[in-house]
Amino acid sequence: MKYMDEYRNRDDVHRLADSIRKICTRPHSIMEICGGQTHSIVRFGIDQILPEEITLIHGPGCPVCVTPVEMIEKALRLGAMPDVILCTFGDMMRVPGTDQDLLGIKAQGGDVRFVYSPLDAVGIAADNPEKEVVFFGVGFETTAPANALAVKTAAQKKLSNFSMLSSHVLVPPAMEALLSSEHCAIDGFLGAGHVCTIMGCTEYEPIARKYKVPIVVTGFEPLDLLQGIHMCVRQLEEGRFEVENQYARSVTQQGNTEAQRLLREVFEVVPRKWRGLGPIDASGLQLTAAYRAFDAEHRFPLDDIVAHESEHCISGEILQGLKKPSDCPAFGKQCTPDQPLGAPMVSSEGACSAYYRYRRSATPATADRGE
Repeated sequence: MKYMDEYRNRDDVHRLADSIRKICTRPHSIMEICGGQTHSIVRFGIDQILPEEITLIHGPGCPVCVTPVEMIEKALRLGAMPDVILCTFGDMMRVPGTDQDLLGIKAQGGDVRFVYSPLDAVGIAADNPEKEVVFFGVGFETTAPANALAVKTAAQKKLSNFSMLSSHVLVPPAMEALLSSEHCAIDGFLGAGHVCTIMGCTEYEPIARKYKVPIVVTGFEPLDLLQGIHMCVRQLEEGRFEVENQYARSVTQQGNTEAQRLLREVFEVVPRKWRGLGPIDASGLQLTAAYRAFDAEHRFPLDDIVAHESEHCISGEILQGLKKPSDCPAFGKQCTPDQPLGAPMVSSEGACSAYYRYRRSATPATADRGE
């Protein structure tokens, strides 16, 4: 189906919305996987122009948001060590641990630096041989290859002062965890286009067959999302449960095989705890035995760290798609970007951040449809 050829002008949005309305005969709940998709949906009001029968559920598709508090606390401890330079991406600096964040550690004298690439951290290690340089690696399959390359480069350069605190997670196991939940109300998925650019589409096919849910790999622009919703609704109406690729301009069936090879070389699949979802089998990546010397959790004393979520934060329910940010009593009050209770309020892909920026003036009862 040539969606990108059929919809080109400024009327495309309304044409697609009308087409969805015409083919939709019953209620459908569709979860978008990626937090970037959530921000586009909320920013451009995509959920507000859909027929009432369509409910969009915001998924746990923000790697910053699903990073557990324990892992944040490990980063905080490392950042406070006098001989450590902790490097990470900028969106991790404000993510709250139990009592503070990495910006607070930096303000107290810790050498915490935000970088634009994990290879920047490798360069910092080469320039500071007297310091231990730790890169806090967070992300889905999208960012994992670049982080794997950083570790491999450090090994090739024999940089014994470089290590990685790895909090990488994998999307398909989380989808299965959501579909297996007794609270599941998901009829179909919009898959994350950037993840599938790396991994391809084939690993989603067993999920679609097993749970009888259509999965449409989708991009991030408004037309991408509306086209993905249209394809998903059409499948649901026709009783089909297949993996379709709306984002064909970036995603191939097999994905980036060279990036996948690098992931297999540097990482191995392990169980991983997700904020809001708990432990999920085979849902994380840790360094293989060949690269274990670069694993910060093996190099530093971090095993004793225990942390807890704020009792006022419902980010777990939001990340599972059970509640919207506007349902939280603390939203926009005790919890703001300046004083966040949870990661979804400060992450650039967090659902709470999107609602605070684009829907804050709406009341909880009308926030989802902009009434």
